[in-house]
Amino acid sequence: MKKLLVANRGEIAIRIMKTAKKMGIKTVAIYSTADRNSLHVRFADEVVCIGEPPSNKSYLLGDKIIKEAKKLNVDAIHPGYGFLSENAKFAEQVEKSGIIFIGPKSDTIKIMGSKLAAKEAVKSYNIPMVPGIDRPVNNAKEAIEIAKQIGFPVLIKASAGGGGKGMRIVENEHDIEEQMKRAISEAESAFGDGSVFIEKYITSPRHIEIQVLADSHGHILHFFERECSIQRRHQKVIEEAPSSILTEEIREKMGNTAITVAKACNYLGAGTVEFLVDSELNFYFLEMNTRLQVEHPVTELITGVDLVELQIKIARGEKLNITQNDLKIKGHALELRVYAEDSLNNFLPSIGKLTTYKIPVGEGIRVDNGFEEGIDIPIYYDPLLAKLITYGKTRQEAIQLMIEAIDNYQIIGASTTLPFGKFVCEHHAFRSGNFNTHFVKDYYSPEKLQQQIEEEAKIAALFALNLHINEQSILKLPTN
Repeated sequence: MKKLLVANRGEIAIRIMKTAKKMGIKTVAIYSTADRNSLHVRFADEVVCIGEPPSNKSYLLGDKIIKEAKKLNVDAIHPGYGFLSENAKFAEQVEKSGIIFIGPKSDTIKIMGSKLAAKEAVKSYNIPMVPGIDRPVNNAKEAIEIAKQIGFPVLIKASAGGGGKGMRIVENEHDIEEQMKRAISEAESAFGDGSVFIEKYITSPRHIEIQVLADSHGHILHFFERECSIQRRHQKVIEEAPSSILTEEIREKMGNTAITVAKACNYLGAGTVEFLVDSELNFYFLEMNTRLQVEHPVTELITGVDLVELQIKIARGEKLNITQNDLKIKGHALELRVYAEDSLNNFLPSIGKLTTYKIPVGEGIRVDNGFEEGIDIPIYYDPLLAKLITYGKTRQEAIQLMIEAIDNYQIIGASTTLPFGKFVCEHHAFRSGNFNTHFVKDYYSPEKLQQQIEEEAKIAALFALNLHINEQSILKLPTN
């Protein structure tokens, strides 16, 4: 493998290219006209403009990406995450073109891309699953009967896609018909597939996932867990590894279950098996993400591995040169997704020019970054600017370092999730480890965040005033 094209943009494109360059592999970046001045374009060895700003006219043009890759004699394509990363048709087209797709086989992506198909694939392996119906439901009457059997509350859930789209929590039978219509409509709009199913809603869950890697020689490893329970609108904002609630026994059980899921679908490469964990620490298979995850850096820091490097080696046909016994958890890592979103206004996108953009540096701080000062944030794509990751010997050390890193991250020109991240890290529920996916609903409000910001500003002003008074008193001291 001499040349690799990254079919993505922003921080993940740079992240992948860094490892490729370390391995002596040339890199190719694709970009839309909105991204012509982006960092990932300047970082690559070669670049190609793929189209106009909207993603359906650029980053989602699989045929065009493959065509350009062939022109440039590219050996492999890495899809990153988002865009075409879980598109089975694109993976199949890459395979047929003779170019290596750095990811699982297209058949696997197709199976695991549907939550219903995924459940079907693993159900004969005695995998624990949330009680529910494992087939599409398309009328309210049937849905009501199923919900009564399962017991309220229930979750109406889109079979395709993710990110919280096509999901509705229903507390009673009177609301089922309306919520089904909304879930189906949203699923059709987001994924082109209106299939929904029904399962029991776990009322106070933790969202915990297991990182797996599988080579083409029959070896599958798990790289422990990531805690992903701090979410807004069913989308993760803060992740950490390891989880503060798992015992060694449950960790091993979840890891082995994740390996079994990977075996069930003949997995290849890096993937993530996601679970819901209830208050009694029972865990249930949720889905499998057939790609590299946004939050992969926390796993890298606690295990000392480069997951992208392992992805590339597996794609080249190499054996994993480590065993499960070689892998140990060392320390604790925390990640905050730095989104250009207004935490004080329902996390709405905040678009603008980054007139000031300075990232924190120091021991134990990692920033997977995709922006720099003076760049405009495009309105067309996910508003992720960067990922701020901290590492410490203990969880509390990693949290404290995250707070300091947030304070030293300077951004002017757009609102971000940095203040929200600090709010979470300073909250007693998060610090104690006693939280679940309802953290935002239970503890957060824009008013509380605004109050915290004002209190910090007041303390800073008092400190500055006190410093000024002390300096003035020193200047007025009599001299001999």
